[in-house]
Amino acid sequence: MRAAFHRSLIATALALAATASQAAAWKLTLIEQADPPAWQRQQLERAYLGHSGGSLKPAIALGLEDAQFETQAAQTTLRLQTEASPSLEAAREAARQAEKAGAQALLLDLPADWVRAVAGAVKLPVLNLSARDQALRERDCLPQLFHLIASERMRADALAQALASRKWGQVLLLSGSAPEDAARSQIAQQALQRYGLKLVAQRPFKLSTDPRERQLANPLLLTGGLAYDVVWVVDSEGEFARSLPFNSASPRPVVGDGGVVALEWQAQYERYGAPQLSRRFQKATGRGMQATDWAGWVAGRALANAALTLRSADAQALRQALGSVSVDGAKGVALQFRPWDRQLRQPLLLSDGQGVQALAPAEGVLHPRNALDTLGADEPEKLCKGQP
Repeated sequence: MRAAFHRSLIATALALAATASQAAAWKLTLIEQADPPAWQRQQLERAYLGHSGGSLKPAIALGLEDAQFETQAAQTTLRLQTEASPSLEAAREAARQAEKAGAQALLLDLPADWVRAVAGAVKLPVLNLSARDQALRERDCLPQLFHLIASERMRADALAQALASRKWGQVLLLSGSAPEDAARSQIAQQALQRYGLKLVAQRPFKLSTDPRERQLANPLLLTGGLAYDVVWVVDSEGEFARSLPFNSASPRPVVGDGGVVALEWQAQYERYGAPQLSRRFQKATGRGMQATDWAGWVAGRALANAALTLRSADAQALRQALGSVSVDGAKGVALQFRPWDRQLRQPLLLSDGQGVQALAPAEGVLHPRNALDTLGADEPEKLCKGQP
C-alpha cells in the first residue's frame, strides 16, 4: 500500500511538472577558449591541484543527464552546443551570435577579462565556470552574471578558518611573481587579518635561470630565520608551490597553492554521493574530476532545476529562476546563489591531493543566517553594486 501511494505521489508530481513546462526547449551555449595554455600536454603533465583537465562540455552534459529523469517527465529539453574562441573579441561575438540564435543561457570557461567582456555584451544569464577573479564579484559584477566556481576570497577564507581552528596563528607568506599573484597575496593577507592570524613575514620567490637570483627559488633560504606555524604559498603557476612541502627550513605544514589547497572538488572525496559522481565522470572522460569540472556539472544541474520551474524557454525568466534555485552539489548541503553577488554558496574541500583533510566552513565558525556566507564577501559589505 505504501509503495503504491508513493508511486501515485511521484506520478502526480511529474504530471504537474509536465503541465507547467509545456514541452519547453532550452538552448545553452558553452564558450571556451580555443587551445588554452592549461590544456597543453606539458602543463597537464605538471598540473597543480585543481588544474583544469580539459573541456567542461562533458561535465555540463553529465549534469544535464543527471536531471534527465525530471526533465523528460516534464517534457523539457536542454541542448548544449560549444563554441571555441581564439580571442576576447571572438568570444564576445560568439556570445552575441548565440543570443541572436535563440540561446537562453551562456556558460563560460574563459579568463576573467574575457568573462567581463562577454557578460557585458549580452542580456542572457551568464554562468562563470572557471574565473575566480574577485572583481567579477565586486567592482565589475553584473546582474546577469552567476559564478559556479569559488572566488579567490572564498578559498583564502577557507584556509584561514582551518588555520584558526587549529591555532596555527603565525603565518609566513611566500608570494610569486606571476601577474595575478600580487592581488591574490593581498586577499590572503586580508583573510589572515579577518580570522585573527598574524603575518610573520611576506617573502617573494621567483623561479629563474639567472644564477644571481637562485636564492629567490631556494625553499630553505626563503623559510629560514623565522618562527612560524605554517607556510602559506601563493603561486598561480604552481611549479614552486609543488616543491615546497617537506622542504622548508622548519618542519611546518604548507597551505595555499601547495600542501593543503582549498578546492571545489577532489576526486577522492568519500561522502554524500561524491564517489559515485567521480566514478561516472571518470568513466565518461577517462580523467579525474577537477574543480572546474565540478563547476560545469553543477551548472548543468542548476540550469535544469531552474528550467523545470518555468512554463516556457525565456532567458529573463531563467535568470530570475536561477536566483532562487537550490542544487544538490554532492557536498551534503543544498547550494544556492547569493542574491547580492550571484556567487554560488558552497562548502570547500581542503585537500593535499591524496584525499580531503577538512571541510570549510570550519566547525565552530558562526554566521547569523548561513555559515556558508563566512566564505567570501557577505551581504553587509555591499561590494557588488550591480544588483538585479
